[in-house]
Amino acid sequence: MSGTSVVTTTVGSAEAAEALAKGVVEARLGACVQIVPIRSVYRWDGEVRVDDEWQCVVKTSATRADQLVAHIKANHDYDVPEVVVTPVIGGNDDYLTWVSEETS
Repeated sequence: MSGTSVVTTTVGSAEAAEALAKGVVEARLGACVQIVPIRSVYRWDGEVRVDDEWQCVVKTSATRADQLVAHIKANHDYDVPEVVVTPVIGGNDDYLTWVSEETS
């Protein structure tokens, strides 16, 4: 195991994505955040919805993942924000070291 995690969430605007990303990096909860425009199809309150969203993909150390999840939940405007933590099992050792250094 590399000791790195990827945490994914979605938000409703580019501005919200950028604000969340900046807060995450400034707090050293994530080394970097990639923001990707997407279209989501989901069921909410009994109806199928289709919305434009912005996916935030955060690279962090596994030891910071719980704090990052708490930060996202506290700074998110959705009732039930998507927050998914995925362990990284390998990759570019230099990059994974950088992630670890940036989140310590």
